[in-house]
Amino acid sequence: MSSYRPKNSSRISPESERLVADALSLAASGSRVEDIFWEGRLMERLLRLLHAQNQNAIESALDQTLKINPIAFDCLAENAETLAESLTLEHAGEHWDAVLIAIPIIARTRYSIPSGKLSAESISATGNLLHEQIVAQNARIALVPWLYSIDQMPHSHCQTRLLLEKLASAAVNGGKIKLELRDMPETIPVLADPRYIVGVVAAPSSGPLFRWQEEAPRRQERSICLQNWQHGLKDTIAAIMPGCEFELSLPEAYFTNCREADRKIRPLSILAAVNYLESLLNVAPAGLSCVIAGFGEEQCDEYRISFALKGSKELIYGVIWPLYDRESVANDAINDISIEDSPIREIYDTIKAAGIEDQFRHADLYKPEMCEDCGAPMFVDRAGEIVHAEMPDDTPSQQPLFH
Repeated sequence: MSSYRPKNSSRISPESERLVADALSLAASGSRVEDIFWEGRLMERLLRLLHAQNQNAIESALDQTLKINPIAFDCLAENAETLAESLTLEHAGEHWDAVLIAIPIIARTRYSIPSGKLSAESISATGNLLHEQIVAQNARIALVPWLYSIDQMPHSHCQTRLLLEKLASAAVNGGKIKLELRDMPETIPVLADPRYIVGVVAAPSSGPLFRWQEEAPRRQERSICLQNWQHGLKDTIAAIMPGCEFELSLPEAYFTNCREADRKIRPLSILAAVNYLESLLNVAPAGLSCVIAGFGEEQCDEYRISFALKGSKELIYGVIWPLYDRESVANDAINDISIEDSPIREIYDTIKAAGIEDQFRHADLYKPEMCEDCGAPMFVDRAGEIVHAEMPDDTPSQQPLFH
């Protein structure tokens, strides 16, 4: 959805080859005039593929450009996302620019994080605050009356474009949002997870979409808009998500905000896990130990962090720390915490800040495995064995939670 990781595929279609060629040409361009030419051609091809729902061709082209030219990959990825989350449409003889937005709610709890249908009152309060504090004076909005979990969000450029088109039409025409929400996937229960309200902001073409784009006196800096947004929406979200601690981010373009929420939730997942184990097992963080290992087929795509009672080899819980976009870890540096701003260093610092000093980091890359019976991810113990994380038999009854 919000993040791209390469897939191993040796086949490439003619449509993908043309996308790759245009992206390489755009990356090699020597002037803005030439940029406009290649970008126009690239976006024309991408738009045809989006309308044809040919996601495979787009992903194949992304795979190829990532392998051969990172700059071309950035060009292709940026334009694919732009067309998936924004468009221009005509209504009553006037052209409107529309952008799909995500409103992230970064939540953690000891219980469960809600998702699903939102009341008319909640959507009305959110929409009113958007008009007051976030969007431009002439902007129109449409919000989906649903609190999305990550499992329920559009998972491709093509799906995102379809949602954009329906919401943009509703925003500009003032019509009803026609979406089938009854068959949404089940939400996997976890202790820390983002939730999203999704919508569209539309405004007359070439005009401002947001308050920070407007002229004085309505103009407000992003930081002020964020403060007012967090203060104004706090009570509405607290009513929607009882028993949860949460952080509100500024409503922004869909892909940007989804990526930001993905990153923000990773350290919170570790902190929520420590709080959960502390409460459930009546053990202080200093009485826990962690084992950290990198997982992936050929490169590290994620870290899996497992927890045990200090002095015991039995794993009782686990958290996954995925790597996003072009985050990369060399296979010979998987456990190297000396590298500043590296994922393993952030994991190490987060665990230490949670009060756990006993950390063991494996240097090897492990193949990702899931439990054949329950589908839960498998973790690596201190001895290097891939095992199932299971609570002690005398643990109080609980709702199963996975990361």
